[in-house]
Amino acid sequence: MTQIGETIFEFATATRIIFGAGAVKDAGTIAKALGNHVLVVTGRDTKRAGLLLKILREAGVTATTFSVLSEPELSTVEQGTALAKREKCDCVIGFGGGSVLDAAKAIAAMLTNEGALLDYVEIIGRGKALTKPSAPFVAIPTTAGTGSEVTRNAVLSSPEHKLKVSLRSPLMLAKVAIVDPELTFELPPALTASTGLDALTQLIEPFVCSRANPMTDGLCVEGMRCAARSLRAAFTDGQNKSAREDMAVASLFGGLALANAGLGAVHGFAGPIGGMFPAPHGTICAALLPHVMAANLRALRQRAPESGTLQRYDETARLLTGSVTATADDGMEWVCKLVADLQIPRLGKYGIHESHVADLVAKAANASSMKANPVALTPDELVGILRLAL
Repeated sequence: MTQIGETIFEFATATRIIFGAGAVKDAGTIAKALGNHVLVVTGRDTKRAGLLLKILREAGVTATTFSVLSEPELSTVEQGTALAKREKCDCVIGFGGGSVLDAAKAIAAMLTNEGALLDYVEIIGRGKALTKPSAPFVAIPTTAGTGSEVTRNAVLSSPEHKLKVSLRSPLMLAKVAIVDPELTFELPPALTASTGLDALTQLIEPFVCSRANPMTDGLCVEGMRCAARSLRAAFTDGQNKSAREDMAVASLFGGLALANAGLGAVHGFAGPIGGMFPAPHGTICAALLPHVMAANLRALRQRAPESGTLQRYDETARLLTGSVTATADDGMEWVCKLVADLQIPRLGKYGIHESHVADLVAKAANASSMKANPVALTPDELVGILRLAL
């Protein structure tokens, strides 16, 4: 495997990760050891958390529920924190997709840290560092995509600023991440596709980024193998046990990789687009991924033909296609066909037009995720990527 730069890295993640079919059954015992009154953060349909609430009741754990209706806004976290304080909750469980987990993560942090949320968020806030560990936080994902159960940040929307911003600290890492593939069996095909392609993006980008390291490389390689052999199968048959397990592994490993290496231009664009338009994060990533891969390959060949990243793109292609002779271009074509086969809509569907391109490119160029892209892309190259995804 080709090394990128000097090998210096650190690795931090959830204190404990429990993976396997039926693992959610451990939630009661775990919660009882962490607190007396749990805030359970769920998605729009609280009935989906019925199994978890039953497990908590049987363990003698008191629970209060809080619903996150869409991608979390700053006000969502403020409302959830107020509820948790009012009910004297001392532990937080996030049970849902990435939006739910991010909201729960932020609520757990604000339960113990004084002041307002804006004191701590990046870009639009003061960006102060959290000083106290979060309230005990247990992350239970019900989608296979974001890997938020093992990351140290929460992505929050500010409609007022038309931006997505992060609350970020190692103190926000979950005490326990419970990854139970059976919780993803009922995901509809469209959500399986968008979250699964988000997971794939979060394996490819850390593998080729400028901060790739030996520890995350191993996770990315195995995660890409899992996604390559199972995403189509999970999309076609949601009850396919082995496919769902593979995608849960891919999502988990993607979260571990992005949190300890970096991302790239796909996520550089995804934040600004998600802040300005009602497009699901996974769909944004899926629509952009093949075009970012193509732009990166062109730029590397033109400006850094000796870069080891080109060999990494070749290796990515071999992992995705299963062919030992596959090249980077084959990998790009494989991703392009996958995006089409999984019926990912173009970004124009969400109201993004040519008139928005310049503003989005300017914001993407300054996004934190863009800093780890394997090659610095010019404004014209960024414009080209976005136009192809519209």
